[in-house]
Amino acid sequence: MVYDAIVIGAGAAGLFYAATAGQRGRRVAVIDHSAEAGRKILISGGGRANFTNLRVSAANFLSSNPHFAKSALARFTPADFLRLMAAHRIRYHEKTLGQLFCDRSARELLDLLLAECSKGNVEMLLDTRVSAVSRDTAFHLETTRGPLRSAALVIATGGLSIPKLGATGFGYDVARQFGLKVIPPFPALVPLTLTPGWPELSGLSTAVRASCGKQQFEEKLLFTHRGLSGPAILQISSYWKPGEALKLDLLPGTDCAAIPPQEARKVLAQRLPQRLAEAWLEIEGFTQPLPSMKKLDARLHGWTVTPSGTEGFAKAEVTGGGVDTADLSSKTMEAKRVAGLFFIGEVVDVTGWLGGYNFQWAWSSAYAAAQA
Repeated sequence: MVYDAIVIGAGAAGLFYAATAGQRGRRVAVIDHSAEAGRKILISGGGRANFTNLRVSAANFLSSNPHFAKSALARFTPADFLRLMAAHRIRYHEKTLGQLFCDRSARELLDLLLAECSKGNVEMLLDTRVSAVSRDTAFHLETTRGPLRSAALVIATGGLSIPKLGATGFGYDVARQFGLKVIPPFPALVPLTLTPGWPELSGLSTAVRASCGKQQFEEKLLFTHRGLSGPAILQISSYWKPGEALKLDLLPGTDCAAIPPQEARKVLAQRLPQRLAEAWLEIEGFTQPLPSMKKLDARLHGWTVTPSGTEGFAKAEVTGGGVDTADLSSKTMEAKRVAGLFFIGEVVDVTGWLGGYNFQWAWSSAYAAAQA
């Protein structure tokens, strides 16, 4: 079979590329080794798909080139995707910090993408594996459905996160095959682990300001059986490197130095979960009588914790690193030295914050490639 473009990967980026290119009159096929399209979409956002964010900018993404995402993000914005949501009459709501979720279910978002693909006469080749890719004047794919040929090949295979849903390193292998550099992938937006011996605090949650280097996030922290999670930790985990310490402000915006010493334990138990307040004093070695309130205040706002590691790709929401942006056009996502080869979405070294940013990168990068 011969196509104008073959997309490998039936996730958010792959489906949106296929729909957009198909509606521009291109003959497009989507290949995925899974029997079902969009499996990761269905579990995203607690099953309601945090499909974009109202506050998107390039500053909300990690990349070896912090400017790379600007072009694609400017050409297809959250407002553009909201128009598509309106056309499909999908209701949504804002939670916090500009995060937009479907009112009912992530299934509505997947149905939107599949309907748009159908509108573009996209051919869906699911439960299909690719065993080899080669190129002469076109791209040739050996698959379990037989040989396929196309003028353009779009890699939208995602990263290594959540392998139980079928994540593989296939996209990185294709990039290396054609001479593109791959920034070593790492788990991002992932819970962090602590060394054994910590007090049992699992289930406790509190608002903190988590810092690593110059980056900081003020959101909730959640203690787990193995360490730390919650939005503040997932956010900062993308910036954390093994061996580094995190700085946690347990009472952001509170001047504890003004608390009378005799009231300190009572006030801490009121402003933090009581079990956490007691455990924190024990961990820090604060016994009766408590040290000067100035010292206590400094430690509360600058508690340092050194994680032992992360929960790995199995629990990571996304994958950091990926195909080096230095080898791609920021306007079209095409490989600079391989005409017709495109990389979009999570497989690229562009990793968004928690809160709908990675979906927006999927839409924007796919749109940029589809216009080419």
